[in-house]
Amino acid sequence: MEESIFNFTCKDVHGYEKKLSDLEGKVTLVVNTASKCGFTPQYKGLEDLYQKYKDQGLEILGFPCNQFGNQEPGADSEIEEFCTLNYGVSFPIFSKVDVNGDSADPLFKFLTSNKKGLLGSSQIKWNFTKFLVDKKGKPVKRFSPTTTPEKLAEDIEKILV
Repeated sequence: MEESIFNFTCKDVHGYEKKLSDLEGKVTLVVNTASKCGFTPQYKGLEDLYQKYKDQGLEILGFPCNQFGNQEPGADSEIEEFCTLNYGVSFPIFSKVDVNGDSADPLFKFLTSNKKGLLGSSQIKWNFTKFLVDKKGKPVKRFSPTTTPEKLAEDIEKILV
């Protein structure tokens, strides 16, 4: 099988294994998130994108991470409650992961090796780094934490068709 995000299985916020192969044929946005970050309000923009495009085939996957400034200290259940109560998040949230280093989740190792960041670095620099993945599971673009969800609409629309 060709390398794609469909080769991975990830644990959701409730502890259930989710096969990313279930997303075949969908455009996917993978985001490393945090509840106590200056970029946390992007949850609202992500939810707006999800509501606007989910019926056209967009899926958003949130992966909480505590590797940047200890900004995601809570347990999975607390993270889910925070996202739901404060931002009305309805897209899937996964169990907390590492996105850098030896303990990085295999999905993020795959994404960062395929889409480098600024100056060709594969390291994720901060929370709310976003990876846009096409319907075949191939990473097509990487966005910095400062790129707001609203600015992703054009890129998403291009590969939704």
